[in-house]
Amino acid sequence: MKRILFVLVVFTICSKGFSQDIDYEIKQNIPYYSDSVNQSDSYINERCVLDIYYPNNITGFATIVWIHGGGLKSFQKEIPEELKNKGVAIIGINYRLYPKVKAPAYIEDTAAAVAWAFKNIQEFGGSKDLIFVSGHSAGGYLASMIGLDKNWLVSHNIDANKIAGLIPFSGHAITHFTVREERGISGSQPIIDELAPLYHVRADAPPLLLITGDRELELLGRYEENAYLMRMMKIVGHTKTVLYELDGYGHNMAQPAFPLLLKEVNRISKEKNN
Repeated sequence: MKRILFVLVVFTICSKGFSQDIDYEIKQNIPYYSDSVNQSDSYINERCVLDIYYPNNITGFATIVWIHGGGLKSFQKEIPEELKNKGVAIIGINYRLYPKVKAPAYIEDTAAAVAWAFKNIQEFGGSKDLIFVSGHSAGGYLASMIGLDKNWLVSHNIDANKIAGLIPFSGHAITHFTVREERGISGSQPIIDELAPLYHVRADAPPLLLITGDRELELLGRYEENAYLMRMMKIVGHTKTVLYELDGYGHNMAQPAFPLLLKEVNRISKEKNN
């Protein structure tokens, strides 16, 4: 675990194409399920869409699939300002929400959106070898679930190991509290089952960068969950799991974490391009 104190930190992010002027475009509300699925369910048709913000005059760029938080109950897709104009594409996704749906619908939607990225990013000029999955809180949980449990993406004929990197921000490593709520289990009662990222630790998973707020300021146990996930990943033989704890920041720790996300994207992109 790396404990990071943010006083004044300057990151230099060197991305492909930064030596030239890059233009960006955004396309919004693209359905990520097929027409037949959308027509079969009005809530899917309404909710299961994504936005893509991408460089339009370079090719081979990395893509970050960004999954919003909100406890699986609220909020909307977003393209974080901190990720714009950095030489990468950002895909912001919506997914269905509780109580209109229950688990595993949230995970199914996330997998479908990530599969869309793999199947379509080359049409926008991006590299399907440089697709990263990230998100905050519930979004971090969903990122970890579809990256560690290979079953969700395999249903779309995508190997989860093709994800270039998983970077969840303050995500549950145990079973999500809303999933526990669905079952009548208290949010203070920890559960680890097949809907917990911790249940799916494996040596061959993509690189995993876990980022949380300060253990004393985070939501109850959130740092410790991620520390346990890091330890178990290492025990099973995964050599590319890192945990950052952001001193002085609570659960709303996304802003100082964005530079770490970009730094990781840049590091892995350089490795793959060499």
